Amino acid sequence: MYWTLELASYLSDAPWPASKDELIDYSIRTGAPLEVVENLQSIEDEGDSYESIQEIWPDYPTDEDYLWNEDEY
Repeated sequence: MYWTLELASYLSDAPWPASKDELIDYSIRTGAPLEVVENLQSIEDEGDSYESIQEIWPDYPTDEDYLWNEDEY
């Protein structure tokens, strides 16, 4: 399994929280690349729902990862 920012961005608008099966269904319905579906299928499913993409790919950048001050713009 490998994630890139481009692949993970296909799940940014997913209906969180979601189960593994819901995320797979969402990615198929939205036309995400096959790699996204394969990555989701390779996740060990414990029946839990995921609250965000960070639970699937911990390296997904968040707003805190960017070094600009939003108040200045």
